[in-house]
Amino acid sequence: MNPDSRSAAVPSAAGQSARVLVLSTVAFTLLFAVWLMLGMLSIKIKPELGLTDGQLYNLTIAAILSGSLGRFHFGIWTDRYGGRRVLTALILLTVLPTFFVSRVTSYYELLICAVLYGVAGNAFSVGIAWNAAWFPKDRQGTALGIFGAGNVGASVTKLFGPVLIALVPATGFLDGVVPGGWRFIPVVYAGLLVLMAAAVWFLSPREDRTPARGRALSELVAPMKHARVWEYGLQYTVVFGAYVALSGVLPQFYFANYGKELASSLSLNTQLVSDFDTIKGLKGEAYTAYMTANPAVKADLDYLSKWIGFLAAICFVFPASLLRPLGGWLSDRFGARGVVVAVFWAMLISGAALSLPLGLGVWAFTGVLFVLGVGMGVGKASVYKLIPEHFPREVGAVGGLVGLLGALGGVLLPLAWAAVPGSTFGALLALTVVSAAWFAAGSVSMRKLAPKPEPVSEAVSAR
Repeated sequence: MNPDSRSAAVPSAAGQSARVLVLSTVAFTLLFAVWLMLGMLSIKIKPELGLTDGQLYNLTIAAILSGSLGRFHFGIWTDRYGGRRVLTALILLTVLPTFFVSRVTSYYELLICAVLYGVAGNAFSVGIAWNAAWFPKDRQGTALGIFGAGNVGASVTKLFGPVLIALVPATGFLDGVVPGGWRFIPVVYAGLLVLMAAAVWFLSPREDRTPARGRALSELVAPMKHARVWEYGLQYTVVFGAYVALSGVLPQFYFANYGKELASSLSLNTQLVSDFDTIKGLKGEAYTAYMTANPAVKADLDYLSKWIGFLAAICFVFPASLLRPLGGWLSDRFGARGVVVAVFWAMLISGAALSLPLGLGVWAFTGVLFVLGVGMGVGKASVYKLIPEHFPREVGAVGGLVGLLGALGGVLLPLAWAAVPGSTFGALLALTVVSAAWFAAGSVSMRKLAPKPEPVSEAVSAR
């Protein structure tokens, strides 16, 4: 190969890596928005379908489980067959169930849709393995951090959902073929998914990288016997599983615990403030009748929902998502383990403030929640930076398992919160303490096992 052709090949490889990163990040953002769309839509869906709190938890858990249990397999498939094929297939699998959310009329119909469109959550392990295959070790932290910022998809519905619902006519378009209200959101997502599948297939490199092609499955899963893999899984449960769980319940948490205070501070309808506790308990026909009789209250309640979505997105989901590239860069620059230490301190302090009965008002609560989100955003990247450092040839399998364990945390935490009312942040704090203790013990063990440098003789040092 002559020098000119060699120099031309380098930019080409860099350009292909950039395309993989951009396409996978945009796709992950969209799929993540689909995966967690019920978090914000539940405020509208709950009264319309007459759902109980338990049924809402079941819907959240169904989608999270569907997007978690396959992560290990999707990671291996990506290493074997390439991210282009696997990601395109995954996107297409979610199109129809996402669309049919707009047609549901009962809890069970919505539950089936949640299980089917929930596979979107497996996009994370696909993107991690795909980008790890295309980027060198010294740039993997930044690349994986940028890709992981697709978690911001959780805020897409929170930010733009209420706006679209307000702008679109209640009767929809084309004589109801395209429905209005909250049902318009899944229709939009379904259309975007089709476009995204086409973009990934036609714009990504056709000659994909498949680091696990030809390797035995037993070889790929061999790292599972190492305790370090499970330690990373617990860490990721703290920074990602809790993020998923909180993203799903935070709008309802704000509404139930701070809705009245927020309505008062925003100087909304006095009847809304005085009747707030009654409104919270209304369901089905009773809710519809009350809103029909009090249109001014309904308008202000819609405005309050927008504010809740804005607060949840800006003060938690955004920092917990958009700071992930910063976490990757810091991990590349200063080392992932040091960044993890800082993350644990931030989460322990903020978690304690949110758990203790300090009587935080809505704005103080939101400020502390922001600190928690910062810790999660930076921590998600630093934890995943550790994987290619210790398991460079099994990123798909190890990353898939760590992602699986983290996402399962997003299932178990809502169950704990439902079983023990008021334990939302207490359970998270307890989990953080256990994970931090395991990490500290592992760090001490690593220092003891690290080879000691040989002493330099005086003659050599003098020379």
